[in-house]
Amino acid sequence: MKKQQIFILILITSILLTGCQKNITNLKLNSPDENISVDFALSSKGQPFYVVHYKDKKIIDTSYMSFDFKDLASLKDNFKIINTATAAVDETWAMPWGEQEQVRDHYNALIINLEEQSDLKRKLSIHFKVFNDGIGFRYEFPEQSNLEEILITAENTEFNLTGDHTVWWLPGDWDNYEHLYNESYFSKIDALSKRDNPDLAATYIPENAINTPVTMKTADGLYLSFHEADLTNYSDMTLKIDPENLGMTSELVGSEILGGKAEVKLPFNTPWRSIQIAEKPGALIESKMILNLNDPNIIGDVSYFTPMKYVGIWWEMHIGKSTWDLEGSQDMNTYTTGKKGSSKHGATTENAKKYIDFASENGIKGLLVEGWNTGWDKWINTDDREGVFDFMTPYPDYNFDEVMAYASEKNVEVIMHHETSAAPRTYEKQMNEAYDFMKANNMNSVKTGYVGKIIPKGEYHHGQWMVNHYHHVLEEAAKKEIAINAHEPIKDTGKRRTYPNAISREGLRGQEFNAWASDGGNPPNHLPTIAFTRMLAGPIDFTPGIFNIKFNEYKTENELNTTLAHQLALYVVIYSPIQMVADLPEHYMENGQIHPAFQFISDVGVDWQKTKVLDGEVGDFVIIARQEKTSGNWFLGGITNEDTRTANLSFDFLEPNEAYKAVIYKDAPDAHWDTNPEAYEIDELELNTTSTLTIQLAPGGGFAISIMKK
Repeated sequence: MKKQQIFILILITSILLTGCQKNITNLKLNSPDENISVDFALSSKGQPFYVVHYKDKKIIDTSYMSFDFKDLASLKDNFKIINTATAAVDETWAMPWGEQEQVRDHYNALIINLEEQSDLKRKLSIHFKVFNDGIGFRYEFPEQSNLEEILITAENTEFNLTGDHTVWWLPGDWDNYEHLYNESYFSKIDALSKRDNPDLAATYIPENAINTPVTMKTADGLYLSFHEADLTNYSDMTLKIDPENLGMTSELVGSEILGGKAEVKLPFNTPWRSIQIAEKPGALIESKMILNLNDPNIIGDVSYFTPMKYVGIWWEMHIGKSTWDLEGSQDMNTYTTGKKGSSKHGATTENAKKYIDFASENGIKGLLVEGWNTGWDKWINTDDREGVFDFMTPYPDYNFDEVMAYASEKNVEVIMHHETSAAPRTYEKQMNEAYDFMKANNMNSVKTGYVGKIIPKGEYHHGQWMVNHYHHVLEEAAKKEIAINAHEPIKDTGKRRTYPNAISREGLRGQEFNAWASDGGNPPNHLPTIAFTRMLAGPIDFTPGIFNIKFNEYKTENELNTTLAHQLALYVVIYSPIQMVADLPEHYMENGQIHPAFQFISDVGVDWQKTKVLDGEVGDFVIIARQEKTSGNWFLGGITNEDTRTANLSFDFLEPNEAYKAVIYKDAPDAHWDTNPEAYEIDELELNTTSTLTIQLAPGGGFAISIMKK
């Protein structure tokens, strides 16, 4: 870590040192550029509250803070400020992999130490950090003799808005993030209307609350994103909606077993509550505030993980070509309806070798195989799911050793798959042996899955118990030098800075919904929304690159609602250090040769030196440029919603006095996400830093550009 400057200042004036702390009631903290300010104060009843301004305009009105506990009085009011401390920090740190090579961590901090004026004199500290791109704050419970262990029944952090903003929101589901984003005015949010989604294996929406990150746009054109950072030993924070008063209050995911929201021992710090603030939506994507609110790397070197593209025996199960289990009964028809299918087993030795050959011939580094291990005959739609997998026993038509040897010969790395069937207690008993098995076979990363309702009943995917399980998996995997790509996960809150073996995750409505969702799949505006919402949390294993858009050979009732060029652009737009080349190998062939558009997938990077958002609007379109870390090559991706769009590009981010060769993959003039999705064109031209270019995007379309020095 390169520290440019760190100044620690104790904000205790000479008056305070003489014992007049009771006079402190109002405090202010500014961002380094002084555009953002946080005012903190105590009410006449001694209740803490805060207010946030941006360029002297109030964006968060008076918002109170308190906690309710089981069998204890609430921690709410009758406080006084004992003392405070401030810090000014400006440092840079290197990402081992990521959207950029160096991250600047620049903020001003304020810690307010409070004490109740009751006989108990319970203590609470509130820690603010104000960056140039937003604020974060958390609650810190210091060690104290009269408060040792608490069961939190409610955290009441308010976020009171100053207008009826446009909001892009997900319902506050305690079990699932795989809903479509909704766009509405704040006052019209109705999360309860999203209950009982037939395509979700587990879902529970108890009240009118929304999940984070949630993005908003004010009438003045300011963009806000509310989220949390460093979610550790605590419950996922949803935001309960007060539509009449334009307010939100933190609502933690609960546990019917615990009888509360979170049980903690002191000393303890909550996750950071965060508000990103930007004048342009692209600045939300470029912000690294969520990462900066997490602690530095504590696991050391992660060079055992190599950012890569990978193929996999996966998509063929979703479109109905094959099944996960040996008997041909567990295809996506079974997953969504409970009825048995009739396809053949996908994870065979022969099929795995076919994918390995394709990967090796086309410069793809990795292979994921799902359905290789026994247990898939009863992995879903039953309560008897404990211990159905052991993660080491292959089906008889899958010769594990033969596949591994063949992959090694072809220089392809095999990615392990651990579907737990949402039975984490069993998985924790198996992890040590399963991870040893992986390392004995030179496997360095694993895709985990938690499909279904959590066992035991009464716990939820996003509650404290599961948050601790996901964290335990990261810790144990790190000890074995294994990287985790989590599906059905807890949401990303930037922990990849502390645990850089947390390489990617799902946590959104992914590509697979296009294959079988009852509503027809993801609409064209889905990913132009995801880029400004879910992607603000961190990497997404979205599985792009589908070329056979209609997949009529296996399914006629579903399709992708994008063009082929849109699929190419996703390798740049949707960030992940692992990117799946998701379609079947035969769909990347055309007239016996590799598809011409596949060249972009072969060329595009996965690990980046720089990222620039060139243009965009939430839910409408987004254009992103990224520079590959090793080669210095640039790649651009642009996608649009259902509207046709003209992109006007400039290339002033290129090095001056250099000539570049650009290859442009774009929608054909008659392309359309529904009527002609696979129509594309490829152009080549020379570029330099003064060049400009106009590209037409079809409805649901996109473009991808590779730019390499001549």
